[in-house]
Amino acid sequence: MIRILMKSIREYKKASWLTPAFVTGEVLMDIVMPLLVAALIDQGVSAGDQDKIFYYGMWLTVAAITALILGVLSGRFAAIASTGFAKNLRRDMFVNIQSFSFSNIDRFSPSSLLTRLTTDVTNVQNAYQMIIRLLIRSPLMFVFSIAMAFKVNAELAGTILWVVPGLFVGLFLIIRFAHPLFDKVFKIYDQMNNVVQENLQGIRVVKSYVREDYENKKFQGVSEKIYRNFMKAEKIVALNSPLMQFSNYLSMLLVSWVGAHLIAAQTMTTGELVSMFTYVGQILMSLMMLSNVFVMVLIARTSTERIVAVLQEKSDLTNPAEPLETLANSEVEFDHVSFSYCDDVHKLALKDISFHAKSGEVIGIVGGTGSSKSTLVQLIPRLYDVTSGKLLVGGADVRKYDLSRLRDQVAMVLQNNVLFSGTIAENLRWGNPEATQAELERACQIAQAEEFIATLPEGYETMLSQGGTNLSGGQKQRLTIARALLKQPKILILDDSTSAVDTRTDRLIREGLKKAIPGMTTFIIAQRIASVQDADRTIVLENGQIHGIGTHAELMAHDQIYQEMYNTQQEGFK
Repeated sequence: MIRILMKSIREYKKASWLTPAFVTGEVLMDIVMPLLVAALIDQGVSAGDQDKIFYYGMWLTVAAITALILGVLSGRFAAIASTGFAKNLRRDMFVNIQSFSFSNIDRFSPSSLLTRLTTDVTNVQNAYQMIIRLLIRSPLMFVFSIAMAFKVNAELAGTILWVVPGLFVGLFLIIRFAHPLFDKVFKIYDQMNNVVQENLQGIRVVKSYVREDYENKKFQGVSEKIYRNFMKAEKIVALNSPLMQFSNYLSMLLVSWVGAHLIAAQTMTTGELVSMFTYVGQILMSLMMLSNVFVMVLIARTSTERIVAVLQEKSDLTNPAEPLETLANSEVEFDHVSFSYCDDVHKLALKDISFHAKSGEVIGIVGGTGSSKSTLVQLIPRLYDVTSGKLLVGGADVRKYDLSRLRDQVAMVLQNNVLFSGTIAENLRWGNPEATQAELERACQIAQAEEFIATLPEGYETMLSQGGTNLSGGQKQRLTIARALLKQPKILILDDSTSAVDTRTDRLIREGLKKAIPGMTTFIIAQRIASVQDADRTIVLENGQIHGIGTHAELMAHDQIYQEMYNTQQEGFK
């Protein structure tokens, strides 16, 4: 797990190594200074020797300034290393997420991925900074201070060791009981982000149904869960401070008691006792810093596991050793294709699908809700892999193509019309970054978007809000169709993408598509029979199986489901 995270350090290795180097120098200065103070007191102050006072005072000043400079440098490079590490970690996660197939994405909720990219990475960043600085400083300070304390007076130093084991046991128990609670907290964070995300995306629905109070209670409930669990964890972690204070006071009392007897017995000098107090403080301070690092690492441990889960997730869709780069034509053939989302032959979403779409054909797809219409077309650009059977595009199995090249030749307009913040022109150029203004206008004319764009004050340079919320549903659908056409695809898939436009506009779009790109095979998923009535053939799906396939006339004559859909819709127009 740690090895996977360390791959994200990369160009910040130098800063990561310089930090402990400067910390080591700082610790050495901190260790030397108590000896200089002891010499200053014993050889200078007690003896009344001004030259010794000046000599040791000068070296004490040099040591203090050196320690300060080294401390500043260690802090600077620790900040560079930790923030750079976090930057790379976020980038590596985001890049890996972009490579996910739909099935990979299904394993993580958007809210969970958002938490991992933000809160979890911040926790790991803070822990990393403490590790390369304090986790180096604390053990060094502890070991050197113990060594110097024994050098000054072994008998007095031995008294401190009675305190240390109890302190370690206390820290171990704190970590053991707090970790499960922190683990639970971050899972609830995912729930909270999901609640916030749903609320913001559906704020218009919330307000139209006057459900603000319900949403407030839902958010308050999740927030309360975080509060309760975090409070329990923090109560346990808070025991760290009184434990350290108790150990500190106990050590000071022991040193004072034993030290007083040693001075009275003239086996120890006043300067040595003063240095011992300093070393005891350093020992306890190093343990306190170490405990703080452990607490931070404890919090970051759960975050680390969640981040590594994303980094280790590999797309189940990969390119073959020698992938095909181009499609010979736009034919599509399903050869006894079955598909399961959970890769279980007993839980199939599609069952034994077989049909052949010739280049340039328009294939309609209809069926009831849950009949797997969208699932079927998502197999064509290999957003999922078939569970059994073969899917041929351009005469070759889709698994033999380079993924990017295959998807470049297949344009999809999904049910959820996704537009991004930016201008209309910028959104359209997702289909073709090099598209000219004339090409934008032609695509919009075919998609029947030119008319409403012309009414906007800034035309194609009109800014869209996130998700295109300043446009109507029909306007968004027409823009996404235009964006797909700009790819000049060999295969176009319209997944219920004209449901928000009127029947006249729907007809004009379909007429425009016939002339748009010669030889382009088009799949139209629709709820309205009118949208597929002129298709070369229409597939009727029921429970993931083909119930019927044929022209409008053939289906009206022989397919009961198609007949019922048509008659029901015709009655609706009366």
